[in-house]
Amino acid sequence: MTPGARVAATIELLDEIVSHSLLGERGRPADLVANAYFRARRFIGGGDRRAVSDRVWSILRRYGQLAWWLERTRHPDRGARAIVAADLMLVEGLDMAGFEAMFDGGTYRPSRLDEGEYRALRQMEGHSLPHPEQPDWVRLNIQEWVAPHFREAYGEGWGREIAALDTPPPVDLRVNRLKVTVDEAREALARDGIETEPMRYATDGLRLRRRLSVVKGDAFQNGLVEIQDEGSQLVAALVDAQPGMQIADYCAGAGGKTLAMAARMNNKGRVVAMDVYESRLDRSAQRLRRAGAHNVERRAIDADNRKWLKRQAGAFDRVLVDAPCTGTGTWRRNPDGRWTLQPKDLEELLPKQAMILDAASKLVKPGGGLIYATCSVLPAENEHQIASFLERHPEFEVVPVAAIWREVLASEPPPEVENGPYLRLSPLKHGTDGFFGAALVRKAKEKAAPEATPAEDAPEAAPEAPEEPGEAAA
Repeated sequence: MTPGARVAATIELLDEIVSHSLLGERGRPADLVANAYFRARRFIGGGDRRAVSDRVWSILRRYGQLAWWLERTRHPDRGARAIVAADLMLVEGLDMAGFEAMFDGGTYRPSRLDEGEYRALRQMEGHSLPHPEQPDWVRLNIQEWVAPHFREAYGEGWGREIAALDTPPPVDLRVNRLKVTVDEAREALARDGIETEPMRYATDGLRLRRRLSVVKGDAFQNGLVEIQDEGSQLVAALVDAQPGMQIADYCAGAGGKTLAMAARMNNKGRVVAMDVYESRLDRSAQRLRRAGAHNVERRAIDADNRKWLKRQAGAFDRVLVDAPCTGTGTWRRNPDGRWTLQPKDLEELLPKQAMILDAASKLVKPGGGLIYATCSVLPAENEHQIASFLERHPEFEVVPVAAIWREVLASEPPPEVENGPYLRLSPLKHGTDGFFGAALVRKAKEKAAPEATPAEDAPEAAPEAPEEPGEAAA
């Protein structure tokens, strides 16, 4: 494709994302829109596909600033074409002569600029994307209503944390210990032309040295590795799943953490993957087969399984609740989430998270563990949610994550984990997606003390036998 054709494809794809994802239709995240777009245009080669995708994802990360410039220059349009043109001017430094050559209406190239577009671009000429008059939330490319939540989460460093969410994410893999060791997986990936390095924290993790597709390689196809962010791997590790245990993955989704726990159990014991959407559980079946995980049972949380769920009360050693959330910690991978998230989404999620946590807690046996996790960085979904749960359920108490970390991982916990009770991960500090994790334990039931027998009713005590040597010590 020519540079002009790539720009035209960028406008076309961004327009579909804006109409399907950013304008309230919801339910179609940007990555699914992009996949459908390229499937319908198989004539676009791999290199061109990557170039167009990278440009669209970069634009989504700075969409707020670009929209601010359109408003400032009173651009006659606010659509994808205007956003892409502003990006070419303010980020890539294309001059007006370049615009006239690229937007010339030629085959597969954008149509000519009209008078209003030309006037707005002239006002942007010579400027860069940041501007001193931009408010903090515009400069950081988030919606205004979200800013106080980030300030609460990170204090004075909130801007740096959000900036880290602008960076493209790495490709992280989890080695499937049911089939290979970490070293064997690295060698298999190298044969596929994929160079990796060990992760900083996750014992079974490998990170690609450069972004490549791994799904067509033999290592992935044979179930030696799974794509999973390091933060997600750490959450699964905190469950401390051991062979022979009974584990419930209460919001299993497509099964990433389910697979990680099954591997730690060496296929011994039972993992029950649960979700309200049976279709998600169905999608996990192929992953389970590929990984060779045979100790996983799938159960939909629906009316048909209501009686079964009641019978499972107090039956599980561990229950993982990877709760539905705003996904603010995954904005590196899903930059459209910055613009689709609405205040009502958070308002609706908070009672839903509490309800799920209450229901899942019933499955935990005395002395068993309840692990709550989100891929959000907002305290309302995390620390505040745990504080409210503990008020409702005094039979649970927090276990500091650092204590579990040292038992289940070979690495040292970061200071943020060492100095607090919870797991808090971020791209800036840990190179992972943003994750929160809390480990709780149901207090073991205390045995009731036997009632004392009145002395006058007590039988005469038998004479004590002489103590054998060493009996007391035994």
